[in-house]
Amino acid sequence: MFILSLTYKKSNDEADRHMESHLAWVKQGYDGGMFLASGRKVPRTGGMILAKGERSAIEAYVAADPFALHGVADYEIIEVAITTALPQLEDLKG
Repeated sequence: MFILSLTYKKSNDEADRHMESHLAWVKQGYDGGMFLASGRKVPRTGGMILAKGERSAIEAYVAADPFALHGVADYEIIEVAITTALPQLEDLKG
């Protein structure tokens, strides 16, 4: 599993200008089965996405995010080997 941590490099106003296309990109990630959960950081300095799949595929998908394409946010991709989870989240274990 991967944690995709987005950190805004530009203002929230600039992020808002690209939010619709970013959210469409996020929806495609869910539709394709790559994304498991997502949301904003509090305070609003970026966001977070939980993802599954091959690292190379995730890296390629992240590069196509409108936030990345327009320099709105930097991504940190963190791989996590889940060893313990609630019973309903057992599928996350690798």
